[in-house]
Amino acid sequence: MSETPDSAVRTYTEQHRAAFLDDLAEWLRIPSVSAQPEHDGDVRRSAEWLAAKLKETGFPVAEVWETPGAPAVFAEWPSDDLGAPTVLVYGHHDVQPAAREDGWTTDPFEPVVRDGRMYGRGAADDKGQVFFHTLGVRAHLAATGRTAPAVHLKLLIEGEEESGSLNFRALAEQHADRLAADAVIVSDTGMWDEETPTVCTGMRGLVECEIELYGPDQDIHSGSFGGAVPNPATEIARLVAALHDEDGKVAIPGFHEGVTDLTDTERALFAELPFDEATWLRTAKSRAASGEAGYSTLERVWARPTAEVNGIGGGYQGAGSKTVIPSSAMVKISFRLVDEQDPDRVAEAVRAWVASRVPAGVRHRITFQPATRPCLTPLDHPALQAVVRAMGRAFGKKILFTREGGSGPAADLRDVLGAPVLFLGISVPSDGWHAPDEKVELGLLMKGVETTAYLWDEMAAALGR
Repeated sequence: MSETPDSAVRTYTEQHRAAFLDDLAEWLRIPSVSAQPEHDGDVRRSAEWLAAKLKETGFPVAEVWETPGAPAVFAEWPSDDLGAPTVLVYGHHDVQPAAREDGWTTDPFEPVVRDGRMYGRGAADDKGQVFFHTLGVRAHLAATGRTAPAVHLKLLIEGEEESGSLNFRALAEQHADRLAADAVIVSDTGMWDEETPTVCTGMRGLVECEIELYGPDQDIHSGSFGGAVPNPATEIARLVAALHDEDGKVAIPGFHEGVTDLTDTERALFAELPFDEATWLRTAKSRAASGEAGYSTLERVWARPTAEVNGIGGGYQGAGSKTVIPSSAMVKISFRLVDEQDPDRVAEAVRAWVASRVPAGVRHRITFQPATRPCLTPLDHPALQAVVRAMGRAFGKKILFTREGGSGPAADLRDVLGAPVLFLGISVPSDGWHAPDEKVELGLLMKGVETTAYLWDEMAAALGR
């Protein structure tokens, strides 16, 4: 059983709620937009603000770590308990670009509270979800009478997540000894909705490429040469048409290496969620569901690998007609990966597939972007069950399970540190990540505080040696 009294946690968090929200608002006023060079100084100021606040919280170690890009923040608070497990919390302090003219009701970097919500860029993604750990650990100490957490607690808060985490893996490898942990908590995720608390158990990986085909050395007359030389635009269309088989499954040989099918238990857990396809389609601004045969919509989005055309072009695009065979054509494709799919092997499979389908007389070039590996937490892992118990105590409800169709740097931490990754977030779809009027529900934010107050005893019990 956990040592943290629930009533003491709730009393402490309520007493310190106002000061906590004032501090969060102060942090949100720093426009730490990593994608815009004019905000480089603000990203650094954000890192320095957080390091100082973590020191004030009680972390004996709080440092700004340099990278070739934006700085990260590392903090550490050793446990007094011999044999206590080590837990690393990941998040990010940079934010998406935002301006009033984008459609914001108020200044995106002047947070306001309306109707139980705090509006401001970063309120949910991800400053609010990073910051609830500060009050959570203080509530944990106050409720238990401890002078240090029940686990050896570390934080790594990066500054480039919103611009691709280009330097993150190298940073993790450089500091692998100091980051060593028995489990990683990622607080950069969300829940199903306001009434349905959930724990995410996985994120898909990502491989992106651009395929360019080259035929004639210049555009040529389709009457003089059409039907007698290869057309790059036609060949791009054939490539796209061959991406999937008749059941909607990706048809590239070798692509599915490492993919396992869902178990009956996993499918049953997905089915417990209050999913309404009509509502989902309205959110998707679409009129019908589609995808790989034999799988539900949630299974397709969360647990199946995909290939999607992100852009395609070639030849004349202007008004009217221009009867040419174009000299080149291109397509941009993104592949979402699951389970143990390896991005390097997927890239090799794509290269081989394209080479096998390009006809004589057509040259090709494939350019890949930096890849992200998929990340999946086993449902029976003790650390995951600790997260579920802590959330259950905070919300007073059964905790359901989700995955996310997107990607993030979590797998880098799993690979570098050899530790399981768990996801703990309280954001909901209506929070509007990356959109105008981003907000966080203050009631849920305080549930995040409460969850982390319970979490460290739960993790100590689950992982203690």
